[in-house]
Amino acid sequence: MQEMLKIHVNGEHTFFINQKIITTYSGQIKKMMIKQTKINNSVIRIDNFPGGVNGFELISRFCHNHGKFPITPSNISVLHCSAIYLEMNDQISPYNLLQQTETFLEGLFYWSWSDILISLKSCEPFFSSAESSGILEKLISSLLVKLSQNSDINVTHSSSPSSAYSSPDTVTTGFRFSSSSKTTPDNSVIKPASYSGNSSTSKPWWFEELTVLSSNIVEKIIKTMGFWRRDNNNLVITKFLLHYLKAAKNGNGVSGIAETVVYGVVLLGRKAFSCRGVFWVLRVVSGLGLSKNCRDELERLIGGMLEEAKLDDLLVPGSNNNSGGRDVYDVDLVLRLIRVFVIDDEVTIQKMKRVGKLIDKYMGEISPDQNLKVAKFLAVAESLPDCARDCFDGVYRAIEIYLEAHPTLSVEEKSRLCECLNYEKLTLEACKDLAKNIRVPPRVSIQALISQQASKVSIKTTLQDNLIQSETQMMILCPKKQASDNERFRESTLEKDELKLNLQRMQWRVMELEKSCREMKNQMSEIKMKNQVIISSPVRTLTKLF
Repeated sequence: MQEMLKIHVNGEHTFFINQKIITTYSGQIKKMMIKQTKINNSVIRIDNFPGGVNGFELISRFCHNHGKFPITPSNISVLHCSAIYLEMNDQISPYNLLQQTETFLEGLFYWSWSDILISLKSCEPFFSSAESSGILEKLISSLLVKLSQNSDINVTHSSSPSSAYSSPDTVTTGFRFSSSSKTTPDNSVIKPASYSGNSSTSKPWWFEELTVLSSNIVEKIIKTMGFWRRDNNNLVITKFLLHYLKAAKNGNGVSGIAETVVYGVVLLGRKAFSCRGVFWVLRVVSGLGLSKNCRDELERLIGGMLEEAKLDDLLVPGSNNNSGGRDVYDVDLVLRLIRVFVIDDEVTIQKMKRVGKLIDKYMGEISPDQNLKVAKFLAVAESLPDCARDCFDGVYRAIEIYLEAHPTLSVEEKSRLCECLNYEKLTLEACKDLAKNIRVPPRVSIQALISQQASKVSIKTTLQDNLIQSETQMMILCPKKQASDNERFRESTLEKDELKLNLQRMQWRVMELEKSCREMKNQMSEIKMKNQVIISSPVRTLTKLF
């Protein structure tokens, strides 16, 4: 009876294989058998075998079928990597597996698009072996050539020698990848089933086709093109990677792809992406392991065009906070974007006011959040300079909503909350509402009313002064209209004199009050000296003045 070998593969399964047959085709197992015989061990253990148990079963069939086995695009990758791993080469047998797989790969250029995708996908379980064996590079090269022949993408090569697995006009290294007006593919090349031939579609046909591949294979494809991370300056590749990330079932192992997207968006900037588009990119790549520097660059791009943003753009979902709760919106992100916007030297007052209105609306949206602290609310309200708002009614409405949603605030916290208001820029209606608002501390209400009245007097005086100055200049420049101008000047002068007279009356009344107070003090002193009981006559004297 022929001796059987026990081969334990990847700690998952044990195969019983004829010793003579397997050693006829595998130099590696022959070496391992000799070593195990010396230590009197009948079990051979193979770890990290390409393709695992299923892959070794294919090898077993190949050996027991006298070195003959049907090779297809679906098994070529595992057979090729297994042949290299087990040293199944021409040094062991003239009918070796490695030579057969290499012969099959010589016709790689004539494979269909679907065959290439199937073979690439089969490499996923043993990606490292496929990469080190060189078959992955060959498959990707063929994929890119096929891509250029079936789309508006032009892939050219910088090297001159041809390879055994490509057409005479193509080689395997030195890709240059760009968009092209070349739309007619070679008729000899089989188009994939999903290719519509319509160049006006919203996205190229191959976007969806390549989403079936794992992230490490997509990463290898992009690196082969030369658009990895900071080298990405291609709009088509950036859009494809965005589509891939959106279609990905999970975010594991895609941080490199996400950063490649960000660097492409940042480099292309406003020429290719609107403000809303960049916000969408931010939502897609959030939580995918971006580095801080990469995220900062994306936020700088958004902050530089913040005046184009809409309220919905700013409402980015929040995450868990330090208090153990979860913020409804990412307020810290908005604060960083505003900070970038404010320090931009190219920001005009019009852009500043546009962002001011936007932030007022944003404050109204975030105010009901129970986890939003007073300090963070104030940080948003005070993130813009005073000139960004002509009116503070929006800020007051946001404060009103916040007070209603947070009824347990102390008087001190409520007062702090109102410190961000510019009372002089409140409308009369808002000021009246503030004065009647029972949630606002009385001290704040009084301060708002005082500021409102002071603002009115200041504005009226300034307008009158400007009117008099303007009319005086008109009298000088237009002597023909001097009579009518003189009349208007007299009217304005009378109005000004009336205002001065009222002020003088108030001063006189104050002087009378002071005089009355002095008389009261004198009377009280005399009464005290005579040891008489103080009576209320001075008070009656004071009331007579009124």
